[in-house]
Amino acid sequence: MHQIIPATLAFLISFVSVWLIKTRLSKQLLDIPNERSSHTTPTPRGGGLGFIIAFATTLPLLLPPAHLLPIYLILTPLVVVGLIDDRQGVPSSIRYLVQIVTASIAVYYFGAFAQPWLTNGGLLGSVVAIGLTLIAFTAIINFYNFMDGLDGIVAGCSLVQVVFLAVYLQQPYLWLLAAALLGFLCWNWSPAKIFMGDSGSTFLGAMIAISLLPHKDPAIAWSGLAITLPLVADTIYTLICRLRDRENIFQAHRRHLFQRLQQSGLTHATVASLYILTNLAIGILLWTVPVIGAMVSLALVLGNILIGEIYLSTKLAAKKYPSNK
Repeated sequence: MHQIIPATLAFLISFVSVWLIKTRLSKQLLDIPNERSSHTTPTPRGGGLGFIIAFATTLPLLLPPAHLLPIYLILTPLVVVGLIDDRQGVPSSIRYLVQIVTASIAVYYFGAFAQPWLTNGGLLGSVVAIGLTLIAFTAIINFYNFMDGLDGIVAGCSLVQVVFLAVYLQQPYLWLLAAALLGFLCWNWSPAKIFMGDSGSTFLGAMIAISLLPHKDPAIAWSGLAITLPLVADTIYTLICRLRDRENIFQAHRRHLFQRLQQSGLTHATVASLYILTNLAIGILLWTVPVIGAMVSLALVLGNILIGEIYLSTKLAAKKYPSNK
């Protein structure tokens, strides 16, 4: 109950901050449609700064100063580089360097992600565990950034994920982020009035990763990680498909499953809702039967990908061979 007032405050700060960014900074932070975009008209971005401000300013209401320092140290470099990227662009090498530094700070404070097969590996096992954690941490950051290409999809899925993790991992401060995301989602739902930008998407990826690091029980850590599957699986699947087709994976594209579903004629709201509902179903599964739920969740997401491909193939066939009726 003691989170209600801070969470309400976070929602209000986020809602107002995003509105101010949209009205006062729209020309400086304008997203021009390109080969990766799912929108066709220039739209302000950088709205993620609104929920970041709301979360950062209300966080001291629930966490003591000693717990605030690691979170601020980890997230500040990402937010700064993300804002610069939203404004004028930043080379990918610089962005990844900052992500590695961010991940290293997180591992320093919270340790490596639970990897039981490396527990008795001595120094070498520890080094490998840290290396894999750094790779996974930066991967999640980038995956959330890649998936931010449709109205409400990342904000909506992240809202479900943050609420689940707040309860499942007993981290009450995440309710503040959930409330802040809700305030942003009021402006980001289709048709979006503003996008979160790189500052917001990388921030969300890092927050999800941070929340999972302190939990050394493999059952808790890995089942918690399964909540990210709707966003992470789409990116991994797309990467595999592009590698199979020998495409330049560093080149901007519109081959994500969510993008192709939208291109097929489904609305932004419909596609985003399908991903959010899948995330909600995974949350219920994990809460009910954690370990088994994680495996069922993976099967659910893979099944959804298969259904999506069948649907797209059917649409393509119908377009290629239209009915004579």
